[in-house]
Amino acid sequence: MESEKRLEPRKILEDYYSVEFEISPELPIHQFRIRDVSPSGMGILVNGKSAVLERLKVGDILEMKYNPAKPLDSAEHLRTEIRHITTIDAGPFRGHYLVGIKVLETS
Repeated sequence: MESEKRLEPRKILEDYYSVEFEISPELPIHQFRIRDVSPSGMGILVNGKSAVLERLKVGDILEMKYNPAKPLDSAEHLRTEIRHITTIDAGPFRGHYLVGIKVLETS
């Protein structure tokens, strides 16, 4: 039997609904729903016209606020790496980008 290789992403996906982060003092804080994007990770969906895309780079490490899935739970700030930025060329999210994220540390 193969062991679950996504224990940490699954836990994040179960416990948290969205992330918030600031990439520049000139821009507002951005909030995105966390998505289960592949067998090996999670990500956020960003509109292709968003100013966020001009500032995000693969390899960036950001302090992201993870908002809880349950209303009474607390948000948590976690160091998160941008793993990939992939264009979506077809389907209902055409014109958006899938931004893969990876939590670098948990409490």
